[in-house]
Amino acid sequence: MENKNQTMLQRGITLLTVIIGNAMYAAVAVLFLLPSGLPTGGTTGIALLVHKLTGASVSMFVLGFNVVMLIVGFLFLGKKFAFTTIVSTFTYPICLELFGQIFANLHLTDDMWLNTLFSGLGIGIGLGIVIRMGASTGGMDIPPLILNKYLKIPVSVSLNAFDICILLGQAILIPPEMLLYGMILVMTYTTVLNKVLLFGGSKMEVKIISNNPEPIRQAIIGHLDRGLTILRAEGGYLQEDRQVLLVVVSNRELHQLERIVKQIDPESFVIVSEVREVRGRGFSMTKEHRSQEGKIITSNIE
Repeated sequence: MENKNQTMLQRGITLLTVIIGNAMYAAVAVLFLLPSGLPTGGTTGIALLVHKLTGASVSMFVLGFNVVMLIVGFLFLGKKFAFTTIVSTFTYPICLELFGQIFANLHLTDDMWLNTLFSGLGIGIGLGIVIRMGASTGGMDIPPLILNKYLKIPVSVSLNAFDICILLGQAILIPPEMLLYGMILVMTYTTVLNKVLLFGGSKMEVKIISNNPEPIRQAIIGHLDRGLTILRAEGGYLQEDRQVLLVVVSNRELHQLERIVKQIDPESFVIVSEVREVRGRGFSMTKEHRSQEGKIITSNIE
């Protein structure tokens, strides 16, 4: 029963987070993107092009296009994909129409750089929040996923290709300067999106080569409460057997680890590398400690 409640809670949090991400995307579009006339990629970019050619409502076109793409995704990618996409399919266009009415008389800035910057930041953060939850924003996300499944074309490659084509399609109706702003916008939200996806997941991998590894091993376990791995190695010059201590720590623990190593062996050789993601005991899973009686005690993860 407890596991079922936890599952329901997790689904509820995921649903709420996906809604927030789509609402942020819509709010930024209404406050910065649409008033400035900036071109952009994705479904919104196609909607802007159709709006300029026919006068059709941007939000209604996005809704219709998303529904069509949802059906295509169901046919080619399966019902599991459609389930994770259905929330975004309807939330974004509904919020777009709602915020369009709420903020109809609100005008923040005419500065094109500010509009480009805040559009890029908001779109990148909104999309990143949705994708981090394992969901899809729907719309033009779906064709690249289909191409990846059947033709093995990388999603990022086809997604960027579609965005470029959509931007070029809008170029016939806008000044060349606006097209350049649009290119900066796409690069900005792509960069921010990647940062959001990696946020909080990066850790520091440390390799320690020392003539006195045992006290360092004990200090890492005792003071940092971190596990580590001992790698067997051979010196390149004298070819003597060596031990390499491999440990992964958070950014705030790195300075403490370096201080411990320096106090025990100032001549030790230390290699520090940033890793994007760490999974396993102590990071994505709860820590486990074995007591003197042999019992396993769990504690909170990093």
